[in-house]
Amino acid sequence: MAGLEPRAVDSAIAGGLKWQREGDELVKTWSGPDFAAALAYVNAVGELAEHANHHPDIDIRWNKVTLRLSTHSAGAITQADLDLAAQIDGLGDGT
Repeated sequence: MAGLEPRAVDSAIAGGLKWQREGDELVKTWSGPDFAAALAYVNAVGELAEHANHHPDIDIRWNKVTLRLSTHSAGAITQADLDLAAQIDGLGDGT
C-alpha cells in the first residue's frame, strides 16, 4: 500500500478529520471523565481496528487516550489510516 502525500493528509484533516499529522503519523488525543470511560473508548476503537485489520498505537493515561495511526509497512500514512481515523471520529470526542 502506497503512502499518501502530506498535502493529501492535510487536506483530509482540513476537511473535518479530527486528527493531527505528526510526521508520518496521524495523532489524536481523546479525553473522558475517568479511567473507565477511557477503557470503554479503547475497547470501541479496538473493535473498529479489528474489523479493519488495521491497528493504532494506543497510550492510556487515566482519562486520556492518545492514538497514533500509520501504516508501518509503507512507512507513511495511507488511505487505510484515513479510513480508520474517520471511523474512530464517529465514536465522538469525549469531554
